[in-house]
Amino acid sequence: MLDNLAIISRIINEHQTIRGHVKLVGDSVSDEEAMERLERVRADFSPGQAQLLSEKHDRLRQTMAYLDEGLRNHFAFEEKFLPPLLGELIMRALVLEHSKIASSIDNVKAIVAVAKLEGLGREELIARESRMQQAIYEMCHLVEEHAAREETVLGMVQRGLQDKEQK
Repeated sequence: MLDNLAIISRIINEHQTIRGHVKLVGDSVSDEEAMERLERVRADFSPGQAQLLSEKHDRLRQTMAYLDEGLRNHFAFEEKFLPPLLGELIMRALVLEHSKIASSIDNVKAIVAVAKLEGLGREELIARESRMQQAIYEMCHLVEEHAAREETVLGMVQRGLQDKEQK
């Protein structure tokens, strides 16, 4: 059985990994290259450019599946091991945030799953990309804010445990 300090350290380390995965998802649609590509599509739509965007969406689908699985495993670990450390009310709040993040991920996955770009006109292509970017931005923001709040609480618990062990 893991000790309490090891549990906290593991969760904080997983947050760093998750942030990396969230960045990959966010970068896949919101980096400068993607914006430049969208501007080129807007200015000079051609089927070849839609194919490039379609390939990028395939990578995004894979990354979203990986992020979804990783976060669900991470949340399950937290929900199993943190209750004795955090108490009922803080855990209830964390579980609510986990549910909100899971719903946001499901929303992004649904948007990406139906984002067939081949054959779309220029304006519809740009509108779909915009909707997808907004959903991904909101999901990334939820995950980042949640991790920051959780790390604040965990840092406080960690300091308390360390002080308790020293006495």
